[in-house]
Amino acid sequence: MAKARALDKRRKSIRNIRKITRTMELIATARFKKAMDRANAASAYTQRITQLVGDLARSGLELRHPLLEPREHTNSCGILLLTANRGLCGGYNGNVTRLALEKITETASVPQRRLEVSGKRGITALKFRKIPVDAMYTEFDDQPKYEAVEAIANRYLDAYIAGELDRLDVVYTKFLSVSRQVAVVETLLPLGSLEGADTATSSTSNKQSQDAQKNQSSTDYEFLPSAHSILEEVVPISFKVKLFKCFLDAAVSEQIARMVAMKSATENAGDLIKQLSMQYNRSRQSQITGEIMEIIGGVEALEK
Repeated sequence: MAKARALDKRRKSIRNIRKITRTMELIATARFKKAMDRANAASAYTQRITQLVGDLARSGLELRHPLLEPREHTNSCGILLLTANRGLCGGYNGNVTRLALEKITETASVPQRRLEVSGKRGITALKFRKIPVDAMYTEFDDQPKYEAVEAIANRYLDAYIAGELDRLDVVYTKFLSVSRQVAVVETLLPLGSLEGADTATSSTSNKQSQDAQKNQSSTDYEFLPSAHSILEEVVPISFKVKLFKCFLDAAVSEQIARMVAMKSATENAGDLIKQLSMQYNRSRQSQITGEIMEIIGGVEALEK
């Protein structure tokens, strides 16, 4: 049986680790609440602007926009991978990185491919596998700024309109609910049909969206100055907010994963402390019993 002193030292070490994991859990919980509020607000805006473009498409006019038209052949594609800058968040980074690797293998035959990664963990994972990365972003954390995402979105828009980019896939973790986050590959360019609402909303929001779309379908619109000019403004904004929503979903999912991982680590540390305490008590009891037996043996030897 292990010595009592070694068991006590190990128990103190685990107690210190439990304090750290508990603190990280509380920090992740606070960040999660703020990130989820921003994601919910952006979800409502994305849903509304998507519905607006859908109404324009159903207006009966022949509306055309370069971002809505798919390319016949994909000669150049872009892949944007969204990961975290830090670890200790369970399988969050691993799941989305594996999905990105599958997408990279799938697009190996594309003549021109541009790979961009956000997050130190994703950058490190691809460098370890010796996969070249064309652009790296490490400034996005639990509260990504719209201005920074807009700069990336404008570059994608210019490349797609100029014909330098035929397809853009974003690999990230979609936030569906507090208990469910799924690593997905979402095609943002071409935008295609924008009549559907955002799938990351709750079931209540989806029901409200469907009811709103039914009411909107029977409403006549008057476009001033014209539907074409409105489309020129709305479609690029729709792409920007969709990309921004991907960053927000990734941030919320990261904090949830870290919160769950740290909570599990704290609970496991508590269980391990209990086991070590039992072993320590047994070891200490055995040690005390041995000392008592030695004293009794000494006394009996003196009496003889």
